[in-house]
Amino acid sequence: MSYRTIAVQVNESLHNLNRIKLAAALAGNFEAHLIGTAASGVPEWFTMPGMVAEPGIVLTSYLESIREQARSLLAEFEAAAARAGVASFESRMIEQDAAAALCLQARYSDLLVIGQGDPNENLPSQSADIAQQVALNSPRAVLIIPFAGMFQGLGKRAMIAWDGSMAAARAVTAALPFLRRAESVQVAVFNPDRAVGAHGASPGADIALFLARHGVKVEVSVNETGDELDAGNALLSHLSDWNADLLVMGCYGHSRFREILLGGVSRTVMESMTVPVLMEH
Repeated sequence: MSYRTIAVQVNESLHNLNRIKLAAALAGNFEAHLIGTAASGVPEWFTMPGMVAEPGIVLTSYLESIREQARSLLAEFEAAAARAGVASFESRMIEQDAAAALCLQARYSDLLVIGQGDPNENLPSQSADIAQQVALNSPRAVLIIPFAGMFQGLGKRAMIAWDGSMAAARAVTAALPFLRRAESVQVAVFNPDRAVGAHGASPGADIALFLARHGVKVEVSVNETGDELDAGNALLSHLSDWNADLLVMGCYGHSRFREILLGGVSRTVMESMTVPVLMEH
């Protein structure tokens, strides 16, 4: 298994070019086709009652303005991909809201690269929780890039947050192209006694053996957080101590009417990630 098609979110964020450069580097490493994906549909807030006084009159001009912005951003993507030497790339403009457009493109990709929401940015083209929406609804693994920091040589030291769940197992499988290339991989297990039936007699041993059969250089770390530190912050602290440059984990939560609810660890990591995170729901 390898990544043959990688899609990357293209938007008006100040972090857009850094995200494209990282996706271009990944496309080069995996000899993958790269697709820059920009949304040109009406964002959710536009259709909410009371937000636009005369939506029928405003809609046509608004749609053309966001299409023009998308065309400009995709031209920047193509220029960046060409500068990076990507052998095969293309642009896609999808006339849906941003989250739906990215999830649609993910169906035809092996990996989707998106950005963590920056609380200092207010992007009119997308909702503030777009990363959460996409992580929970994408049919493929999502690689989320933090808004703070520069990331090169991604995946040399990869950590897996392992709890024995189906979501974590899917994330491990999706991350295999990274894990096989990594110099070191650690399976990190937290509070295994609290997850009844999720682990065998030796927590982390079975998934480590699975990975070893795929040629992954792997070790296992079993950790107890105690009562004073929640698992999400314990994971982030352990990630820093081990000097990881990639986190692989399952994403937990479910959608309700226009609301995204994330589990505690997922929410903590999404809000406070310090390295790129590969998530699978």
